[in-house]
Amino acid sequence: MHVGRGSAVQDHVALAEIELCGELIIAATSAPEERLSDDRIDEVLRVEAARRGSERDRRRGRQEVTP
Repeated sequence: MHVGRGSAVQDHVALAEIELCGELIIAATSAPEERLSDDRIDEVLRVEAARRGSERDRRRGRQEVTP
């Protein structure tokens, strides 16, 4: 976090969380059903893409350790 001359402070994690909340709100208001399904929430939050990235990172870590 960086504090400059002005009173503005940027917390990039908080800004990312706010953006994700906004995406969930948009998805919820446009959904025909009363609640979003778990699968739809994962889709909006791009959970599967994050899981693939984590798995790819783990595999790369193993490859670097292996001679």
